Amino acid sequence: MLRPQPGIQAYLYLEPVDMRKQIDGLALLVQEAMALNPFDQALFVFGNRQRDKVKLLFWERNGFVVWYKRLERERFKWP
Repeated sequence: MLRPQPGIQAYLYLEPVDMRKQIDGLALLVQEAMALNPFDQALFVFGNRQRDKVKLLFWERNGFVVWYKRLERERFKWP
């Protein structure tokens, strides 16, 4: 269950991401492309080109958590 602390920072990666990327690939994007620390208490959000899939990366105490959501009919609104 998604339970980040209230007031946690969320960072949206604006470029499309290959949804085959797993924890290591997403953490590498955070570190290299976003110039952020993937171990910070922050939520990192990634979307695919069609904007019907989203992955969230979060460091929780002793390991990474990845949440994945796929929409069947609608699209995520992306800046």
